[in-house]
Amino acid sequence: MAATDEAEKRPANASGAGDYVRPFVPTAVTMVGVVAILYLGREVFLPLAIAFLLTFALAPIVSALRKRSIPKVPAVVVTVTLAFLAIGLFSFVVATQVSNLAQNIPTYQSNILEKVRSLREVGANGGIIERLSNAVERVGAELQRGTRVPEQAEPQEPAREPLPVEIVSRQNPVEILKNVIVPLAAPFATAGLIIIVVIFMLLEREDLRDRFIRLVGYSDLHRTTEALQDAGKRVGRYLLMQLVVNTTYAIPITIGLWLIGIPNALLWGLLALVLRFVPYIGPAIAMLLPMLLALAVAPGWSMVLWTAGLFLVMELISNNIMEPWLYGSRTGLSSLAIIVAAIFWTWLWGPLGLVISTPLTVCLVVLGRHVPQFAFLDVMLGNEPVLEPHARLYQRLLAGDPDEATDYAEEFLEERYLVDYYDHIGIPALLIGETDRQRGVMTDEQRRQIAASALALVENLEDVAQEEEEEEEEAAEEAGKRTAPSGEDDIETPDLPDGEGRSLLCLGGRGELDDAAAAMLAQVLEVQGAEVATAAHAVLEGRAVSSLPLADVDTVIVAFLNTASLAHARHAVRRLKRARPALRVGILMPRADDEKSIEAASISADFVAFSIAGAVKEGLDDKPAVKLKATTARLTRRKTRPKKPVAETA
Repeated sequence: MAATDEAEKRPANASGAGDYVRPFVPTAVTMVGVVAILYLGREVFLPLAIAFLLTFALAPIVSALRKRSIPKVPAVVVTVTLAFLAIGLFSFVVATQVSNLAQNIPTYQSNILEKVRSLREVGANGGIIERLSNAVERVGAELQRGTRVPEQAEPQEPAREPLPVEIVSRQNPVEILKNVIVPLAAPFATAGLIIIVVIFMLLEREDLRDRFIRLVGYSDLHRTTEALQDAGKRVGRYLLMQLVVNTTYAIPITIGLWLIGIPNALLWGLLALVLRFVPYIGPAIAMLLPMLLALAVAPGWSMVLWTAGLFLVMELISNNIMEPWLYGSRTGLSSLAIIVAAIFWTWLWGPLGLVISTPLTVCLVVLGRHVPQFAFLDVMLGNEPVLEPHARLYQRLLAGDPDEATDYAEEFLEERYLVDYYDHIGIPALLIGETDRQRGVMTDEQRRQIAASALALVENLEDVAQEEEEEEEEAAEEAGKRTAPSGEDDIETPDLPDGEGRSLLCLGGRGELDDAAAAMLAQVLEVQGAEVATAAHAVLEGRAVSSLPLADVDTVIVAFLNTASLAHARHAVRRLKRARPALRVGILMPRADDEKSIEAASISADFVAFSIAGAVKEGLDDKPAVKLKATTARLTRRKTRPKKPVAETA
């Protein structure tokens, strides 16, 4: 209903689209400027970003130590010291392994040449390599022939012997020392800067939090506090749990590679631990490197296959057992956003940007989730649905795709009943269409397409309706009541009466969309065990009412999605009751739930329902039909009509 209310407030012309474009342009310019600043100042912002993420990761450890009555300063110092000792040890081991690997690479040259030779022989047997080589040679010859410049005849000079040249370095010892020390000093300076920033962030964490609240969200402390808690929980828990998962992944990889015979197995295990912080891309890179080394180490192909099998088995175990058990991979990011973020941060900050891409993007999503100015970040990068269920259904109906709409409906109906789906998703989707029709933005063809797609959706859900009907019959035999399944807490499943032995007719009021609403109501009535027939809205026009099988039904329910159709509803009720005075006639008008002035007596109906559930309850009631009252003008004519004289008897 919220979506339809917003739609009614928008202007019917195309200028309403500008309301969405104008705020986006300044935001886009701002984002481009921010990206440019981050790229140009990467030498400053990259250490700060790493320190920021490490602060999130180490803050729970500091809090745990403080709960054990350890003062703040010793807790921070111990945590930071242990963390950076672990990082330093990790870096030292990786550097040692890389140096050892670089020294052994020349010994693998013969195996590489042997594999290339075997591939060439396989291709030569089929003529593939030879044909490719000939084609490349012909293309090269044509290119040389087209670009060759005719040479003019010049007198040939005797060839001169090349003179030997010797390069003598004249750098003094100070310059040599400078060239050696400066490249080594930069990483240590960056590491020292990160350590200092992390220590001060952990020590001043509460003060930084208060300053951030005062600067950004002092007017809304609730939202700002929620944003900070959400960011801390998501990023800190993600980093710590991912470290545990990656460690349990890297240890078996290291042992397995050592058993297979891959040199420097410890190096590949440590790289797998780090690269797996990048979902999807990281594990593939971690597997590719030892597989390339396996090609060079062994003359056969068995080592390559064993290596690939080891990584695949560990991926299956980690993705399906370890991650769901520990934290369920709850980053709040969509799969595509993770890959795009990895590409973006790698371009922006290099390999370190690749490693920290996911936690940084999580922070952006949290920012977009709680700060309205950056809501587009949550829409673009988050994994939460950006369209409400009824809006998504309307979009699928408008696109003429009832199959995808059926898939969404079946997902909902795994935990809910059909009446819940129609009341909270199906009817609201049709109400959006009715709003667009009233605004004049929908063509007749689109209206018919939406109605046809909605009817196809109802037909596709017939199997679900039959299953629910069988469940209702079993519940009736056991004398039990319908229980609300576990699902969304904001939806309350109504307790509907049994329709066994009841016969009803569901009609559309004025248009095709009303016919679709009547079909949804009819299907829910069938689930309750009633015999239900449907008819299009055209039968209410003229004398077509006489063609309806009114003698075989107890109640007729007419669906109107437009609240301005009270006059049409009154005429429909009168026509039906004139055709059969003992007939109960009800009106389904979903949008009129807030219209207190709409009463059944005002339109001569037996009842007015504002939802599918309400229409089912009233329609299956055994109350007697309300007699059709004559209009005021007719009563006046009856009172003022002169009476005929009574003939005298003989």
